[in-house]
Amino acid sequence: MSEQPTDQAGTTRDATRDIADVAAVEVIVTAAVHLMSAAAVKCGLAEDGPQGTGADYLDLDEARKLITALAALVTASAPDIGNQHARSLRDGLRSLQLAFLEASPFPDAPGEGPGEKFTGPVR
Repeated sequence: MSEQPTDQAGTTRDATRDIADVAAVEVIVTAAVHLMSAAAVKCGLAEDGPQGTGADYLDLDEARKLITALAALVTASAPDIGNQHARSLRDGLRSLQLAFLEASPFPDAPGEGPGEKFTGPVR
């Protein structure tokens, strides 16, 4: 039994060392890509598969939260991550905001859509 805490401590130490080796830009971009992927699925943009259509995953309430979080992350981190990364993330964010607008049966007023308080109106 005494081996288990040592194994857990070793695992924690290894994970900490692995994270310490990753540049902040990589962590930020990875988090943004995860938010983008989740938001795309919630906007109904998942690929059709053998179990059904991607539209089956449409959940605009969840998509709004994810897009807003992504907008905040991209806007806040843009000065620090460099133009190359920020431009790509902004493009992806805008595409998601437009996909949300298209999927919404009752579109938000300009400036009121998900993340638009950070990015400004997308249309």
